[in-house]
Amino acid sequence: MHFIDTHCHLDDTRYDSDLDLVISNAYALGVREILIPAASPHTLSKAKHISDKYEGVYFACGLHPCDIDKEADFRESLSRFIDESKCKAIGECGLDYYYLPKIAQEDSQNEADKKMEQIKAIKIAQKALFIEQIELAIEKDLPLIVHIREASNDAYEILSSYKQARGVLHCYNADRILLGLSERFYYGIGGVATFKNARRLLEVLPLIPQNRLLLETDAPYLTPHPYRGERNSPEYIPLICARVGEILGIEAEEIASLTTQNAQNLFNFY
Repeated sequence: MHFIDTHCHLDDTRYDSDLDLVISNAYALGVREILIPAASPHTLSKAKHISDKYEGVYFACGLHPCDIDKEADFRESLSRFIDESKCKAIGECGLDYYYLPKIAQEDSQNEADKKMEQIKAIKIAQKALFIEQIELAIEKDLPLIVHIREASNDAYEILSSYKQARGVLHCYNADRILLGLSERFYYGIGGVATFKNARRLLEVLPLIPQNRLLLETDAPYLTPHPYRGERNSPEYIPLICARVGEILGIEAEEIASLTTQNAQNLFNFY
């Protein structure tokens, strides 16, 4: 079987000591292409170097919504790498409201007001950065790798307003409003599909058009069962594929074939 890991952070320091082995093991299991979403300007050159060294490894240029303070560095790095032949996407980029300061009960109303203003300012900055990367992707005719966490309504509104935008909703969060983007966007399914508490995703997965499914690990994060707690790896893509097939009642070979074709259609690896 031929697999593609469409989201794998091989530029993470946790692979520094055994990257050769990780990639060779993945290749031996049929994972023939891996895409590194270099979401930080500090790792972009490393992602580019890895993609140059290994056949079948590609990278993307983007700035994660939690790193809005690195905008200047991002623009400088982007100008150096975006036109490289192995750069296949813009991302990961998007909206992430999960880490915003929690609004707590305060003795002082003024303090609560300050927190609300801070949250509003961060959301405005994230949206502006996201829109900048959407417009860049359209200009360069590249797909987006979109990160959405506790921000589905805002992300849907923004993406719906850019009819030329296309890409993948990385680590699809099972919010049904995002299914309305299926004409132009794919849905990245990873280790969460193997979790015992992934009820929402299991319910929504059959609603995703099969020609819009992609496989990803998000390694070294979100390690699938039964390896949770360990470092994730592109070697686990076949395990994720088998679980998706089990949920959909489709043979793993068919899931591998259709997700590989979907990934090739979106990212133009060849």
